[in-house]
This record gives sequence, structure tokens and C-alpha cells, in this order.
Amino acid sequence: MATFAQLLTEVGKNITETTSIPDGATVLDVREADERAAGAVPGALHVPRGLLEQRIEALLPDRDAVVVVYCAGGTRSVLACATLATLGYTNASSLRGGYSAYRRAHAVVLPPVLSPDQAVRYSRHLRLPDVGEAGQAALLGAKVLLIGAGGLGSPAALYLAAAGVGTIGLVDDDTVDASNLQRQIVHSLATVGLPKVESAARTLEGLNPDVRVVRHAVRLDTTNVETLLADHDLVLDGTDNFATRYILNDAAVRTDKTVVHASIARFEGQVTVFRPRVGPCYRCLHPNAPASGTAPSCEEAGVLGVLPGVLGVIQATEAIKILLGIGEPLVGRLLCYDALAMRFREFALPRDPRCPVCA
Repeated sequence: MATFAQLLTEVGKNITETTSIPDGATVLDVREADERAAGAVPGALHVPRGLLEQRIEALLPDRDAVVVVYCAGGTRSVLACATLATLGYTNASSLRGGYSAYRRAHAVVLPPVLSPDQAVRYSRHLRLPDVGEAGQAALLGAKVLLIGAGGLGSPAALYLAAAGVGTIGLVDDDTVDASNLQRQIVHSLATVGLPKVESAARTLEGLNPDVRVVRHAVRLDTTNVETLLADHDLVLDGTDNFATRYILNDAAVRTDKTVVHASIARFEGQVTVFRPRVGPCYRCLHPNAPASGTAPSCEEAGVLGVLPGVLGVIQATEAIKILLGIGEPLVGRLLCYDALAMRFREFALPRDPRCPVCA
């Protein structure tokens, strides 16, 4: 019976080895997750060798790409190259000496390392090639500001916290009322009368101890808007009045902050993403506030309780996509939802060349 060394020699006959990484090559790390804690080649994709067949095609669909594979010492990478060859990859080579040789001559990076508890909590994220450990670490380091801890802010905050967004800022000067509980699911009977930011913070911190909730029990206005925006990567607009939306929009354009906007009324809602200098802003959608009395609030006109849940979850989805740099955000597109017809419609939302704020 052939020894492992003999099998490795036989496999290696058809495998190219390299001592350097060509410009533009895809670098593939086939070590186990615990080995990466000691460092990695910058920019390397990570797929343990035992999972190569399951994951590599999603990460690297181009089978003619130049691929340099490495492990700790250069043995598993040869076997990985053989696996890639059976999958149809035509230009994979093994890094001679593996990571041990590489780190003696080059700069390396320390990849983010999740704790054992985090690895369990976010295990479904870690299985997604577009997220993985690096993406989850990015979420844990992200700071998102929610304007409003009500109908839209409730589901958005819950899902952002569950996803592991590390810092969530809440801006709301209102207190919890029993009439809120029909749709504002981050609150409960036990917190009626409390400031909404305090009530929401208790729920979010109970859901995920990784999340730090920053409470701002204030109304957003021209005197505080830029200070509130300054320390955050992204903003979710869950406000319920035009005046606050205009204040937020104008400051976001000035400070180059992306805003995930949603609004609801009765049985309908809409959501879009305002990214300064890339797509339109809120004033491109609504140059002027509607006349008084023509756009009643939810308190005046009513709202289906589940409606903000749908729109708030879409806001959270867009936020996570933007933070991870994946997918196609709703920039320049307005997604409208009719709950009674159970219909989504999408409209192009171009920039207004005459917009006084973003033109």
C-alpha cells in the first residue's frame, strides 16, 4: 500500500509550485480557521481544504483565473490544487513552503478572530461566502444611526442587532405609549412610559450582548444633526414628518452620509437609499413638503401594524448590504409596497439637476 508521502508525490507531479504571488492572482488560504489567527496573506480568500468543493465555485466562478494556493507548509496546498483541477480550474499553483516561508519575507495581516460564542451566534453568516469572518467582523465594527425608535426603527433595530452590528445609535425624544405596541415591536407593556430609546436599548442589549446601544433622547434638529451623524457609518431614516426628513437629508448630503429612507401610510410604504454624489437625495424625490393636511400622520390616518415591519426589515437588509459592500443597494430606485394587493413596484429615481442641495 502506498504511503501518504508517495501519494503526495504522485499527486504533485501534475501540480505547479511557485515561490511568489503574481500581480492580480487570487490567493487562496486552505488552512483551518484556528491557524489563521497567527496571520494570513493580505487579501487571501479563506476556504479550509475540506470545504473546498462546497465553497470555491461561489467565491471564484472564473475557472481560468490565476490562483495561488497556500497552507502552513506546502503540503495541503498541493492536494488543494489537485482538487481544483478536478473542478475545472486550469491555472492553480501551490505556494512552496506555504505560509511559514511567506511570512519570513513579506508583511502579513492578522485576520479578525471571533470568539467561540460569536462563532456559534453568527455561524449562518460565516457560511455565506459574501460575509464570512471578515464580513462579520466588519458588521461588529460598524456604527449605524437610527432616526426614530418607532414603527420602522423597531424591526430595523432588532435585525441589525441580531446581525451583530456593533454600535446602534437611537435618536428619539418620545416615550412608549400603549398605542405604539400594535406595530413598535421593540417595546413592550413593561416599558410603557419609558423613553423609547431606553426601552429599545433594553430589548436590543438583551437580544445581543455584542451590541452597544447609544441613546439619544432628543429630537433631531438643525442644532444637533451634524453632531449626531458624525460618528456613524450609515443612517436609517424612520422619521414620520417632512420637516425632520429635510433636516436629515440636507445634513447627510453636506457630510457625505448614506441614508436608508423609508416611509409608511395606512397600507402602503416606500423605501430607497440616498447616497450623496452617487444617486438622488430626498429633495429630488420631494422638492417641497406637501401642503398642510394633505399628508396625515399615522396617528391621524392609521397604519396597518405589520406594514412598518416589512419596510423596516428592507431598511435593515439595505444597511447590511451597504456595510458589507455586497449586492445592489436601492440607490436611484424607489421600491413601493402595497400591502392590500401584496405587490411591490420599482420606479427609477434620478437625480434632479436643479436640486438645491445635491445638484
